[in-house]
Amino acid sequence: MALLILLLLVLLMGNGHSVCRLQSLAHPPELAMDGDLVVGGIFSFRTGQDYVTNTFQGNSRSAKMQQFKFAQAMIFAIDEINKNPEMLPSIKLGYKIYDNCGTMDIMRAALALVSGLKGKISDNSCANSETVQAIVGHSGSAPSVAVEQVVGRFHVPVISHFATCACLSNRKEYPTFFRTIPSDYYQSRALAKLVKHFGWTWIGAVATNNEYGLNGIAAFIQAAKEFGVCIEYSEAFLSSDPPDRLQRVIKIISSSTSKVIMAFMSHREINLLADELYKHNITGLQWVGSDAWITDPSLADIKEHSILVGSVGFVVTNAKIPGLEQHLRRIHPSQFPNSQFVRDFWEDMFGCSLNATSKTQKKPCNGSENLQNVQSYFTDVSELRFINNVYKSVYAVAHALHNLVTCKEEKGSFYNTSCVDTRYIHPWQVLQHLNTVNFTTNEGERVYFDSNGDSPARYELVNLQMTNKGTMEGVTVGIYDASLPDSHQFIMNNIPVVWGNRQTKVPVSLCSDRCLAGSIKVLQRGKPICCYDCISCPAGEISNLTDSINCVKCPSEHWSNKQRDACIPKQIEFLSYDEILGTLLALFSLLGVFLTMITTTVFYCHKETPLVRANNSELSFLLLFSLTLCFLCSLTFIGRPSEWSCMLRHTAFGITFVLCISCVLGKTIVVLIAFKATLPGTNVMKWFRQTQQRLSVLALTLMQVVICIIWLTISPPFPLKNFLLYKDRIILECDLGSVVGFWAVLGYIGLLAFLCFILAYLARNLPNNFNEAKFITFSMLIFCAVWITFIPAYVSSPGKFSVAVEIFAIQASSYGLLFCIFFPKCYIVLFRPEHNTKKNVMGKSSLNDKRY
Repeated sequence: MALLILLLLVLLMGNGHSVCRLQSLAHPPELAMDGDLVVGGIFSFRTGQDYVTNTFQGNSRSAKMQQFKFAQAMIFAIDEINKNPEMLPSIKLGYKIYDNCGTMDIMRAALALVSGLKGKISDNSCANSETVQAIVGHSGSAPSVAVEQVVGRFHVPVISHFATCACLSNRKEYPTFFRTIPSDYYQSRALAKLVKHFGWTWIGAVATNNEYGLNGIAAFIQAAKEFGVCIEYSEAFLSSDPPDRLQRVIKIISSSTSKVIMAFMSHREINLLADELYKHNITGLQWVGSDAWITDPSLADIKEHSILVGSVGFVVTNAKIPGLEQHLRRIHPSQFPNSQFVRDFWEDMFGCSLNATSKTQKKPCNGSENLQNVQSYFTDVSELRFINNVYKSVYAVAHALHNLVTCKEEKGSFYNTSCVDTRYIHPWQVLQHLNTVNFTTNEGERVYFDSNGDSPARYELVNLQMTNKGTMEGVTVGIYDASLPDSHQFIMNNIPVVWGNRQTKVPVSLCSDRCLAGSIKVLQRGKPICCYDCISCPAGEISNLTDSINCVKCPSEHWSNKQRDACIPKQIEFLSYDEILGTLLALFSLLGVFLTMITTTVFYCHKETPLVRANNSELSFLLLFSLTLCFLCSLTFIGRPSEWSCMLRHTAFGITFVLCISCVLGKTIVVLIAFKATLPGTNVMKWFRQTQQRLSVLALTLMQVVICIIWLTISPPFPLKNFLLYKDRIILECDLGSVVGFWAVLGYIGLLAFLCFILAYLARNLPNNFNEAKFITFSMLIFCAVWITFIPAYVSSPGKFSVAVEIFAIQASSYGLLFCIFFPKCYIVLFRPEHNTKKNVMGKSSLNDKRY
């Protein structure tokens, strides 16, 4: 390589003249035409040679035809420019096109284009050495890298129509390289977005083991990881590798769990891979392909390649080039008399021989052969994706030359704003103007180069579908435009897509099944992020998205449903009439009211009997009335708490119970005073007559009323939603407001009950036949026992059960008073009337008994 560089141009001095002398003659170009300015081209379509290049190359007939079409597209564009009076006026463009194959031959062709073909030039400069102004080609990335590393030193611009390696965007390494096809960097990101769009998060990757494949697949893997896609394996091989290398790749693919394969390789490698997979009967895979093979014609009509049906991939947009078909059909060997390839192409196309003297079985060509009515891949212009890139490359050079030769002196770019002499245009001057080229083709496509020499990234999404003829055809099903915002870059058409399983349903390729709403992903230890377990969200949290990574807590008044995918309002819980507990408590309350009314009726009907009269009928009726209120006040604790019900339930309870205990206390005092009054010389009864009894009951009750008023004034009870007791439901309860007020009410009731119990206990052995003091003692004992046990039960009971405990305490103490004080008397009145006499009621066992 170094020897070839040293043999390029040597400046020799002699006889006072500057001389450019070519050290050795290069092979002449396959296709050439003289011109004022010459554009070079390198395409690989040499006849009779099996060659290996790195992208989009092969030894198939269709591949050679495509390369020859590239060359003809270049010739067509130059002819079109020469006929355009507005483009490069008075200047004729020429071309030199080499058809070398193999990296070393391509290098020799590039050096020939840079140095020219004349052996010796005597002039004041070497400007007329037939050096080309720019080079169009090559198709491969690796050859383009090699060419650019050499010709770039001479500042000759190279414009490729198919070299997509992202490495060529490095301006420091390749300062004169341009391309009319997007860089693989953009294609790799587009392919990663495509994989993500279809929900494939677990895929395999294979690539050609060269700069094109390795750089492309590396960029793809990096972009895929950004989008949350995991790579199960990444393998690379070359068509020239030993067979065991390909077998290793086949084994990895067959044992993998991913169903999607990203293939960033040339059509030669995909040919080998598809053939081998077909032999091993490995089917059902979904292929994602790079533009180097996804529309390659060599894959179309081979049975073994049927496993590639359904493949998707990006390819540069298709275009129409008016007049190109007519140009291709006008080709004749007489136009290129020095081209062996054209002769071979013609003989192969028509099955005749142009050389009448050669010994061949083919019939001689009669001269009437032409391509006007021939239908072949060469004359087909329905797919001009990459041919259009060649067309644009030539026009880019032409626009750069046009801007160079038509500049005005005051706006010149060289030597203090002076324009160049059109007789001495150097490639480095063309290079500077290529950086600023910006034009629009006849089809409306804008052509320009960014700071790295890259073209704007715009692709068509192609799906390989089987035609009625039994061949594969690339069908455009979407577009990708990197110049648009991220959310609008990828657009699907309304054309159905055929997938790898020959169905319209998108295949699934996941390491783990998707986590449905209501669950979250938990990574599996030692595996990629796409491999995970699905765990249900805890109670009170939800995930309403598929494959969520976090659960979201529900608002305070909401709770998660059973599926954990939605927050629903929490159930509001309170003691209601609709539930069994509330109904039972309400029934017991009404039963207590009913029994109290029955007792009142019995006493009222027998109010003139000695038993009723002896037991202070007025306080008895007042006590029965207060017991009725006690039973009724328990109903205020049932139902939905409101502001008024919360204030009513506690105050009503406190006042009615004080009224009840006051009556019992009055009866107890009356019993004691009445017994004392029967002793000789005592006159105590005059101090506690009915008026004093009424006043005592009123005074004691008013004390509780005052306490309740103070409580309601300072901090009354109010309805409260309790979120702390239960997480999944709300307890609607009455907050006490002032706890001191509540315990003051209870404390006052307890004080009166305790006082009543002491007095009744002291009078328990009075010698009456029906000693009411005993019954009051029992009732107060029950009352105190109930309310003493109420305190811990109330504090420890959760939610509505604390209300039930309070209702139970009210009803139990009320029933205790009713049963202990009134039922024994009702029993005598109703069932033992013979004992309801004054003698039995007032009888004494011994007036002189001194036990009290």
